[in-house]
Amino acid sequence: MTDFTTRSELDLALADVLNAPKTGAAVEILCRRPGRNQREFPRTLRLTQAGGITGDYEMRTPWLKLSDGSPDPRIQVSILPARVLKLLWRDRVNTIHPGDTFVADLDVTLANMPVGTRLKIGDATVEVSDLWNDGCAKWKVRFGRAAYDWTSDPRHESLRLRGIYCSVVEDGDVRLVI
Repeated sequence: MTDFTTRSELDLALADVLNAPKTGAAVEILCRRPGRNQREFPRTLRLTQAGGITGDYEMRTPWLKLSDGSPDPRIQVSILPARVLKLLWRDRVNTIHPGDTFVADLDVTLANMPVGTRLKIGDATVEVSDLWNDGCAKWKVRFGRAAYDWTSDPRHESLRLRGIYCSVVEDGDVRLVI
């Protein structure tokens, strides 16, 4: 049985999560999803305005589309706060990584990163989307009901605990610095 983080643990950790650096955070994990429920952790990712993450499944079969059926660019990239992932991802062997493009120790709150904020990540530039990432059913299965309720709690909407979506506004490569 999976040992999920409890709501009490999550609430107690909230102050630490919100104390993440406001700028200058290094990317800790790069993730590409080559297929459904598949994850790769390369040292470099290519980001493009035309297709988001090169080789990523999500833009070939997006969950959000424009009226013409093409992928909505507002979901090309997702950034998950590292402190949230460290809090929730207890069983890294049997629990799949959530699939967020970047994991960084960064304050992604609405107050710190309003919609339209541009972030230089490696050679690429992304722009914070207006879509709220409230997680999906897979988030609940992987990390538990308490984690889902905590990240999707309407009182936490401006905290963006599940992370942020971004569109690519300048093509480029992102490399892990190890």
